[in-house]
Amino acid sequence: MSALLSDIETYYDSVPRSAARTEQIGEFTLFIKTGPGFPYYARPSLGARQLAAEDVRRVRNRQRELGVPEAFEWVAETTPSLATAAKAAGLVVSSHPLMFWGNETVSPVGVPNLEVRSVSLADDLALLDGIAQVAFAHSGTAAGLAGLDDARNVAQRDPATLRFWRERLQAGRTVMAVALLDGQPVGVGSHQPVGSVTEVVGVAVLPALRRRGIAAALTRHLVADAMERSIHIIFLSAGDESIGRIYARVGFRRIGTACIAEAPAKP
Repeated sequence: MSALLSDIETYYDSVPRSAARTEQIGEFTLFIKTGPGFPYYARPSLGARQLAAEDVRRVRNRQRELGVPEAFEWVAETTPSLATAAKAAGLVVSSHPLMFWGNETVSPVGVPNLEVRSVSLADDLALLDGIAQVAFAHSGTAAGLAGLDDARNVAQRDPATLRFWRERLQAGRTVMAVALLDGQPVGVGSHQPVGSVTEVVGVAVLPALRRRGIAAALTRHLVADAMERSIHIIFLSAGDESIGRIYARVGFRRIGTACIAEAPAKP
């Protein structure tokens, strides 16, 4: 395993711990969220190599007991045996380009009437989350009809959830950016620093405003912010190969494959 992938594995083991408790189940670490926010998953523990279907089944049984998603994440190059084991245990495996920022500078993206800036505690976090919800409900890069009104309709203003995100922003565990077109929010994205490593996550643009360079502008802003914080390893996993090609044009290069295994969809 390369030193770069080793550092990323250490990051993957560290980043959920600020919002989750852990259970050790054989060669797996199961992350269980302790408050609002996204549910977590199981990952091979640091140093784990050979994993079998029975190891996966044990974790799935515990996930069912806890009522959490039966989900696993890992890097194919680090734990190559897990894809076969997960499939044998009845899970559906998907693969995603794992990409690394290797440039020394960030080139600006010129989009007319677009402003990209970091999110503050004064911003409408519920609306920004609504933008992400709408964008990811219409995955991919294709333009569509869903716009800001759709985001307003799905925005959830649960006080506990909003407090959770404010605390993460205030502590610097999440750094969020917003893209504003003619003053209106149309896209969001984040990175999550841990020491000298960070992952760019959740870059999302409303379908009605896609194909204008907004996602690229958001990504470059997040990379520039990370570099200003003296972060040395900036990486991401792309949703698919076509999205990976967009990130490659921004300046990322592929270094591996991020894998996700989930229970099959119920009929």
